[in-house]
Amino acid sequence: MSEPTEHLSIDEAHELLKTALLASGVPHNAASSVATALVVAEAEGRSGHGFIRLPDYVAQVESGKVKADAQISVAQTQVSSVTVDAGHGFAYPALDVAIRKLTLLARQQGCASAMIHRSHHCGVLSVHVEKLAEAGLVGLMVANSPAAIAPWGAKEAVYGTNPIAFSAPRENGPPIVIDLSVSQVARGPIVKAARAGESIPEGWSLDAEGKPTTDAKAALDGTMVPIGGAKGTALALMVEVLAAALTGANFSHEQTSFFSADGPPPGTGQFLIAFKPLDAAAFLGRIEVLLSMIEGMDGTRLPGARRHEAMAKARRDGLNISKQYLDAARDIAASASAQDSQTQ
Repeated sequence: MSEPTEHLSIDEAHELLKTALLASGVPHNAASSVATALVVAEAEGRSGHGFIRLPDYVAQVESGKVKADAQISVAQTQVSSVTVDAGHGFAYPALDVAIRKLTLLARQQGCASAMIHRSHHCGVLSVHVEKLAEAGLVGLMVANSPAAIAPWGAKEAVYGTNPIAFSAPRENGPPIVIDLSVSQVARGPIVKAARAGESIPEGWSLDAEGKPTTDAKAALDGTMVPIGGAKGTALALMVEVLAAALTGANFSHEQTSFFSADGPPPGTGQFLIAFKPLDAAAFLGRIEVLLSMIEGMDGTRLPGARRHEAMAKARRDGLNISKQYLDAARDIAASASAQDSQTQ
């Protein structure tokens, strides 16, 4: 039995999310930034980072785990490096600031990096690195997250699902965007399945005893299966070094959950680096040789092609969003507004 959905345009979805966040005390710029990220996740077909996140975000604003009015501070620590303190607020407005500064520095210096700390859940990384490619830059981003993956051979989670994303501009088409976590799947779909009382496919997770499980709730008490076995945990460690040790953020095992309002702010970290091609025309021509060859092969497609197709369809036809989470968004907006009027 399929989940009931409701159709909204991208603009309607964005306005609903922004209204709910504003009604919950989130300032306009941050509310718009968060709403944009959640809508893009829905448009990409990655609903685990979409509307489902709103109730958790609002609960964390109410508990103080996320500072709705966080002041973002930026420091250019070196000629080609910028540090961003997200102030334990939402990651998205901090990333907006970091990417604007990073784009300017990379164009000036040829290569630049941005390090973000005291941050939060940053959703799908594709939306962030794509902005760099649209500016003519090659981009790389990593982020750590609350512990979910055990070191190879162990049972206790130390690493997060620690996503990695890459982007590059293309002359005759949308940018190349690669976005993946170092676990078989992101944690969001498992949380969604647990809340719906559904099972998960075998191979996604291990229970607390380190045994394979299809029980979503047991999976949340256990660990995620890494991609590529020991190679996946090696990548997770790499991300910890870049996103936490280098930025000054918390390691994954020091973070609190993105899904709970309990505890202190997670203090997660993100690291981005951007490269300006030495000769843009030559770079675009050279990369097109490779991409055209791949596209010309039977049975294959470029990474991110499904994402671009989904985004184009969403812009054209709108979104089909879970009615459960749409109703939750409407309830948040209505209850917050009602409470506001009673205090006036």
